[in-house]
Amino acid sequence: MAQSVLHPAATRGHANHGWLNSYHTFSFAGYSDPSRVHFGALRVLNDDTVAGGMGFGRHPHDNMEIISIPLSGDLEHQDSLGNKAVIRQNDVQVMSAGTGVAHSEKNHSHHEPVKFLQIWVFPNKRGVAPRYAQQTFAPAERHNRLLQVVSPNATEGNVWIHQDAWFHLGNLDQGFATEYQLKKPGNGVYAFVLEGDVTINGQALHRRDGFGLWEVAKLDIKADSQADLLLMEVPMQF
Repeated sequence: MAQSVLHPAATRGHANHGWLNSYHTFSFAGYSDPSRVHFGALRVLNDDTVAGGMGFGRHPHDNMEIISIPLSGDLEHQDSLGNKAVIRQNDVQVMSAGTGVAHSEKNHSHHEPVKFLQIWVFPNKRGVAPRYAQQTFAPAERHNRLLQVVSPNATEGNVWIHQDAWFHLGNLDQGFATEYQLKKPGNGVYAFVLEGDVTINGQALHRRDGFGLWEVAKLDIKADSQADLLLMEVPMQF
């Protein structure tokens, strides 16, 4: 029987540090809610705004798959693997922390804020060699389509991670309807509405609402307004 959990935008954890304004869908830093620690292998979904010229100093990670999706502005990345890059709107960045990596992220602009999603997924393998990748996806590719941007497979035209997880982005016109078929039995899908209004399996959702579903084979999706949507399919047991 289908199971679901609804996380309205207003129920998220919130921390405003001045230079950083962050909303936490799941427990993170000073926000702790035992009922909202993770959704299956999805551990962190942070909706961050970083002021011009500011950022996160170098800090370590291990045994986590980290995905960054800029929504506006430019984010500068440096890490202990020697990578230095700028990721922009329409880019998706992944970092497999594995045995350990340190990185810093800062706003590439000194004047305009950068808005991005920081997402952590538990890996299916521990102790892997750390790695970094990023890829640009043209906006037209996701117009009235669920575009796959993350998967377990490097050969599918997307960035890949060490987990049986698939991420899709869609920019949907009002009235557009589609469905999403789950890729693997035992997985669930966490839907996050970036902009606009959508209905998924009968549940009306609005900007920055989160909706997790599991024990389902597919999602029926309808855009109630012009909408941007992120779907994250992850294992529920890992």
